[in-house]
Amino acid sequence: MTSFRTLSRAMALGLLRDRAAVFFMLVFPVLFLVLFGALFKDAGVSQSRVVQVGDVTVLDEMPEQSRAALRDVLEVEKTDGSPAALKDALEQVRKGEVDAAVTQRGDEVEVHFSAADQVRAGTVHSVLDSVVQAANQAATGQPPAYTLTAERVEDESVQPIQFLTPGLLAWAVAMGAVFGPALNLVSWRKKRILRRLWLAPVDATSVIGARLGINVVLALAQTAIFLGIATLPYYGLRLTGDWWVAIPLVLAGTLAFMSIGLLVGAWAKTEEAANGLAQIVILPMAFLSGAFIPLDAAPAWVRTFAEFLPLKHLADAMQGVLSRGESWGTALPVMGGLLLFGAVVTAVAWRVFRWDDA
Repeated sequence: MTSFRTLSRAMALGLLRDRAAVFFMLVFPVLFLVLFGALFKDAGVSQSRVVQVGDVTVLDEMPEQSRAALRDVLEVEKTDGSPAALKDALEQVRKGEVDAAVTQRGDEVEVHFSAADQVRAGTVHSVLDSVVQAANQAATGQPPAYTLTAERVEDESVQPIQFLTPGLLAWAVAMGAVFGPALNLVSWRKKRILRRLWLAPVDATSVIGARLGINVVLALAQTAIFLGIATLPYYGLRLTGDWWVAIPLVLAGTLAFMSIGLLVGAWAKTEEAANGLAQIVILPMAFLSGAFIPLDAAPAWVRTFAEFLPLKHLADAMQGVLSRGESWGTALPVMGGLLLFGAVVTAVAWRVFRWDDA
């Protein structure tokens, strides 16, 4: 225990004295939360801009109630129906200044769009198609056989911070657990500190245990800071009843990602190599796991690949217990998988671990 306490104290002091390490492991992830939380605080459905060239019956004769609902998704600017106006509208579409131009020729409504932004074009096409279908239905004088209503499953007061915090916290925990051990082991090996420990009555278990203790404290500090900031009235994170289940999830995630850090630190020979390898592991994983952006619109192969990434499951489970009211039923399988992953990678790291470069 004496060697464990001494090593823990040395590692903690080394971390606190390294301002760059403190910034990138503790401050940098929090800046992402503050920035993203502010950017998406009032996020809503963005309007698409449409130019109406001349008279378009389905738009001009739309009931006021329907027109008010349409304004939420379409900003319609009406111009005259001259050839010059049409030419100008089409040029605006080509340049991306507006999303579509709408004209009417006889009973045919034409939508002119650019393939440069197919998402916007699809949105405009779908909205105008529903407008035309509603006009056709009204022209028949028959009531619709079926109606569609939409209702969000979350409470209306749910803010984007409910979805941002769990993913960013999972990424912060992963980054701290990977970079700390990797850079620490390489630095101590280069400075021959590990060699001195090897010659002293200290085994690898004490070294790894001390590093684990530092990483756990760091992860818990990250969790406290993230939740403290996100629950401020400005951001408005609303924790669910069993939010505290996130704590054992954080601990399991720390063990899993620390194993990656130990493997990188055991294999790399320089701090530059360790930093590069850690970046290669964590940064792509953050994007491919959906920690930064949702994967709903990603290709099928990306979503399939993400299922093999530990960060994907940690972020999903964190979101479940922090924002969706889920509890141990969600957390336990993920914790088991993370611990198994950590045990396997730690065993590999143990095999390649070196006390000295010589």
